[in-house]
Amino acid sequence: MSLAMYPNFPLINNHKWRFLHATIPSEITTTKTTTVPAGETPLELEKGWFWFRKWDSEDVASICWFAIIHVLAACAPFVFDWGPFLVAVVLGLLTGIGITLGYHRLLCHRSFKLPKWLEYFIIYCGAHAFQRDPMFYVNTHVAHHKYTDTDRDPVGGPNHGFWYCNMGWFCNNDHVAAKCGESRGGEYSKVPELKAQWFYRFLHYTYFWHPTALAALLYIHGGFPYLAWGTGMRGVVVHQFASLASYVSHTSGERPWNNPDTSTNNWWVAMLTLGEGWHNNHHAFPRSARHGLEEWQFDLTWELIKFLELVGLATDVKLLTEADKRRIESRWASSKQETDSKVARKE
Repeated sequence: MSLAMYPNFPLINNHKWRFLHATIPSEITTTKTTTVPAGETPLELEKGWFWFRKWDSEDVASICWFAIIHVLAACAPFVFDWGPFLVAVVLGLLTGIGITLGYHRLLCHRSFKLPKWLEYFIIYCGAHAFQRDPMFYVNTHVAHHKYTDTDRDPVGGPNHGFWYCNMGWFCNNDHVAAKCGESRGGEYSKVPELKAQWFYRFLHYTYFWHPTALAALLYIHGGFPYLAWGTGMRGVVVHQFASLASYVSHTSGERPWNNPDTSTNNWWVAMLTLGEGWHNNHHAFPRSARHGLEEWQFDLTWELIKFLELVGLATDVKLLTEADKRRIESRWASSKQETDSKVARKE
């Protein structure tokens, strides 16, 4: 569906990024066209980029929510009860699946298709995982694959440190927008298909009301213990697990595929993130609905997609083929030969 039918899609804010003069690596400025002028970069704000800048309403809401769920999580052990604990586990699985199956594999990579009613339900579950709304998440993740392991990567990686990968990128719209090659926060130029759907626009504009409503329902149902476990502990655990793929899976682990980045496979991250820890596999074949490519690489999200396909709900499921493997291996071999020949000529 074309965005032409929504020509006046409003922006979250109109804070223009003031580009600072510096040098962008040539491989960034020449391989992809962005709105960032050559020779300029928004990334010289690394010192003080978070606190010493103008905060918009979404930035404030994000950091307030992070503070609230961590305070509630700290209180949760002191009000432990099996009822709130089990509610937290169930909600944690639902919201985690909403991120891995819904936000990531369905929306970011279009690895399969679902009926709209089911797509919207799964995405709505993900909207309670404190990973921001689908338009923000998908727009940022697309840029992550485009700029992996460079300073332009909005999600993070080994160059940015744990703090940025964990929550920093959620709390600065303009900073992330500039890294994505956009002129201002809220532009979301990489997700026109989501901007054209009423459901995703609705979630975008009302995002913070949904976890607030769930928190209120939990408190009304069972008081503070349900709030502490169902919102606080559950929110912190899901968020921390989701952040592992952004940092740990780019700093340590195995690399069966010689990707031109630092992505790795971590079995324990995969267990905690419902299969997202097979990150090296994912970066080698982003569109594959299955991340655990080997039989022993357990991928719970893939098992759920298989079930949905079996009952006729998931269609057009993208999987890795032998031809894909040969093509990737051949491309990497050619790239390595070219690099080696350049080094030899310089010597």
